[in-house]
Amino acid sequence: MSPNLRIAFRFLTAKKRAMTMSLACTVLGVGLFIVTQATTSGYENLFKRTLVGSDGAMRVEDKEQDTLRSMETAHGSDFQIGQKEGVKLIEGVENPAAVMEAVRLFAGVNGVSAIVRGDVQVTSALTTRGAQVFGIKLEDQLKVSDLDRQITTPGGLEQFAEMPDGALVGRVLADWLQLDVGDSFVIRAHDESHRYRVAAIFETGYRDIDKTRIFLNLAEARSLLKKPTGATFVQISLVPEAVDRAPEIAAQMAEVLNHSVPPWQKREEPWLSAFAALRVASAITVSVFTLIASLAMFNTLAMMVLEKTKDIAILRSMGYERKDITQIFLWQAAIVLTIGAAAGALFGAAVTFVIGKIPLHVTGIFKAETISVSSSGWHYVQAIATAAVMVMVASFFPARRAARLEPGDIVRGMAQ
Repeated sequence: MSPNLRIAFRFLTAKKRAMTMSLACTVLGVGLFIVTQATTSGYENLFKRTLVGSDGAMRVEDKEQDTLRSMETAHGSDFQIGQKEGVKLIEGVENPAAVMEAVRLFAGVNGVSAIVRGDVQVTSALTTRGAQVFGIKLEDQLKVSDLDRQITTPGGLEQFAEMPDGALVGRVLADWLQLDVGDSFVIRAHDESHRYRVAAIFETGYRDIDKTRIFLNLAEARSLLKKPTGATFVQISLVPEAVDRAPEIAAQMAEVLNHSVPPWQKREEPWLSAFAALRVASAITVSVFTLIASLAMFNTLAMMVLEKTKDIAILRSMGYERKDITQIFLWQAAIVLTIGAAAGALFGAAVTFVIGKIPLHVTGIFKAETISVSSSGWHYVQAIATAAVMVMVASFFPARRAARLEPGDIVRGMAQ
């Protein structure tokens, strides 16, 4: 152990109560920073899994067509110039089979499914509601969504596959219509009505989906919606490690396919922005404990400089330089910071583990039965870095003041 560090320990034990307060605030600051970031990230990741598991990582939608204008040359001939800024969108996907084949060639693609969608009116024995029909090919849809894990009733997908008139109905919509498995209801579209039977009920946890969506077999949906060819969009799933790179992959697909390909980040940008703001707000709030720790450290070291002036004079007389005095006081802050960061990280990990076991039923934009947490090493780095900056900056000024004291001034009682 270096002499400077040994002296720092001696000075530190002389102010046990004040240093304990700084240590406690550091532990709370680091620990609570980790806990709040883990919970906000947990719910954000759950929201992401719900969206990607319901609507895929990307969708191939409307076809893009450049608008053209004719220009006459000096010789009287006409030619056309494409204007990229004047893109015309042609609704839907005209040739979904060709698009699906092309999409499968891209790296990271896990599955594709052509979907026909349309607005309808749904009538049960008691009431009528607006809804959206999604025509799907079941084996393709299972590759691009978590539909198999979202079924909440017996029978489920096997019954849906075997029933030409079978339908999968969202939980909220089924409750509004008071429908259960086996009940029949009527869907009206294009002034025609067709009767269907509930094969199963699904629940994503995202209320906007569960209150409007009905899945039908693709052939039946085409007949109901009068769309014998094409698709409304092609839904795409990516392998887990590629989900966060959806914007990059979507841009490549849009260039090749000449269709709009919005990634999930673009579709849900408002919600993602809200989660980001929540993370920042919670980090600022819990950093108050770290700020208190830094102020306590500043006050403690400032008082120690006043109380240890004679000791500082002795050290300077023994040949200690100004940088040695600075190091002695900064070592004290570093010791408290190191112990506080380590204890705070353990405290944060323990509290995060316990919180993740607490039952809490949540629905609305996702479904959860316990408090959702998602731990990351980056949370620990951020928490410790925040504490280090605040504590060391607050400690620098008293340490610098101590280093500027001159032995002669201290002996004459003139030290400031």
